[in-house]
Amino acid sequence: MRQVLQNGTTKIHEYRTWLPTSQGAEKPFAVSLSFQCLQGADGESLGVCVISADVTASWQARERLAVLDRASARLGSTLDVMQAGQELADLAVPLLADYVAVDLEQSISFGEGPPVGISATGSRLPAFRRAGLASIRQGVPESPWMRGEPVDVPADSPFTAVLRSGKPRLEPVLDTGAGTWIDSVPGLARRVRENGMHSIMIVPIRARRALLGVALFVRTTDPVPFHEADLLLAEKLVARAAQSLDNARQYASRHAADLTLQRNLLPRHLTGGTAVEVASRYLPADVDHGVGGDWFDVIPLSGARVALVVGDVVGHGLHAAATMGRLRTAVHTLADMELPPDELLAQLDDTVQRLGEEDCDLPDPPTAVAGATCLYAVYDPATRRCTMASAGHPPPAIIDPQGRVSYPDLPTGTPLGVGLGEPFDSVELELAEGSVLALYTDGLIETRDHDIEEGMHRLGTALAQPDRTLDDLCDIATRTLPDQAPCDDVTLLLVRTRSLNPSRVVTWALPRDRSVVRHARRLAAHQLTQWGLEGLADATRLIVSELVTNAVRHGTGPIELRLVRHRVLTCEVSDTAAFIPRPHRARTTDENGRGLFLVTNLSRRWGARSTSSGKVVWAEQELPHTSERQPVAA
Repeated sequence: MRQVLQNGTTKIHEYRTWLPTSQGAEKPFAVSLSFQCLQGADGESLGVCVISADVTASWQARERLAVLDRASARLGSTLDVMQAGQELADLAVPLLADYVAVDLEQSISFGEGPPVGISATGSRLPAFRRAGLASIRQGVPESPWMRGEPVDVPADSPFTAVLRSGKPRLEPVLDTGAGTWIDSVPGLARRVRENGMHSIMIVPIRARRALLGVALFVRTTDPVPFHEADLLLAEKLVARAAQSLDNARQYASRHAADLTLQRNLLPRHLTGGTAVEVASRYLPADVDHGVGGDWFDVIPLSGARVALVVGDVVGHGLHAAATMGRLRTAVHTLADMELPPDELLAQLDDTVQRLGEEDCDLPDPPTAVAGATCLYAVYDPATRRCTMASAGHPPPAIIDPQGRVSYPDLPTGTPLGVGLGEPFDSVELELAEGSVLALYTDGLIETRDHDIEEGMHRLGTALAQPDRTLDDLCDIATRTLPDQAPCDDVTLLLVRTRSLNPSRVVTWALPRDRSVVRHARRLAAHQLTQWGLEGLADATRLIVSELVTNAVRHGTGPIELRLVRHRVLTCEVSDTAAFIPRPHRARTTDENGRGLFLVTNLSRRWGARSTSSGKVVWAEQELPHTSERQPVAA
């Protein structure tokens, strides 16, 4: 007023105070005062005119707008649904409530399953998990449930009405008397009364006609009950948070789908049988989704042998993972055909080219298959021989039992699908028992600042510790990676070779003569007696008879019979003919053609594989339970 009198001007001043109400409580009161100087005709100040106005409503509106602006800046900073729920709780305390709890529908928290529709709750309420908690009191004593814990929703509570209708609920005065819905949850009833909860708002969290969760706003120390304006602000806050939660839900759902895809595409449990001990690591470059184009596999083959595979599809992410799945399936199919490594890669190369041609016809083709690399190796524990071939893939590291590291001189070959038509070459090595074979992708040895040779040296140095376990070696090798984010997927497959005790492998050379069939049956039966497997003698005699008869009748050159006892009993008959037998249905009048049908019914599985000198036809039988758990390695 003095300033107005002195300067002859007009000023407006606003202030906020608390005034008592008729009920004895106090409520906020905002006043706007206009001060105007009254002057005479000569310009002399005569007095001051003061006009007072109640602007409480406009003041509160501005406060709410300020809160919403702060909400826009703070909400949506994370794609983690639990953290997004906590952001909402932190924002509302103490601006709007003394205590806030945010509960999310359980599938939202884990990114699994479709969200619950607003009108789909029916008689069975969805399950909720506490995601956000905030209180003006230290330790949030108002909440019976901590973050991450499942929440018990009473059937006859206001929460139920909110969930069924999808509409918010305001209870300015909470009835905490005995016999109310609060008593149905004893832990909740005690905390409500101990902490003086007297006014609540329950607001559903909705997005895209789906129920994401529910937010609870409570006043305890603030004596003023919630009113309609508070509910309107709470709805706007929750609506802003719902957008953030929905984004986080969609991300969590996609992330869960990506991880499920990757888990299904990569082997869930690697087992090397009697041939090798196995360990692996996979570090995708796409850390957000955890998927990539690298793959590895350990595939059991006949005769206790095992196939070792590692491959790398160009690029990373979901498309590369899907392409990787197609190639992994193709490798499994070709491995079941018992092809040698060089022939398998040739067939895989044809498959990749065909897939590339099919993808070119699509309006939005996925990541190109051409340019993928692959290393395929077959290890035989009976001979300790390992045959391998590469399609543009770096060679494996071999660490002998003394810790010496070497990289075999393996022809690199062209990447898959390039279409140069060059044949693949195989290399055969003899590995000492206990040797470690490291198969990897170039993401482990090549970085932006270091070349491949330096990475291979670093990998060999990390693995030159033969006394460590394979899991330890995997950790050591991956810890040697540079600290910067990987630019390519990293895959490491380690195997430690085993060998079969010579007493578990028996081989006989047989002349190509019809009379040899009876002799072969006697040899097999005698060996099974020495192994204590007399119970398999009858079936084995029939299998040996059929396989040797086919070799005599349809094969060429000398015949070899081999019995291998590992986790199963394998009977192998080899000859020099390249013709692979195929079963066919014999007619009623046919005198022959039922041998392989008999073998099929007597064995768990049978098959044939090509060799450099001809072929091998084999059949496997399950061992008795008392025998199959006995040690089979030397």
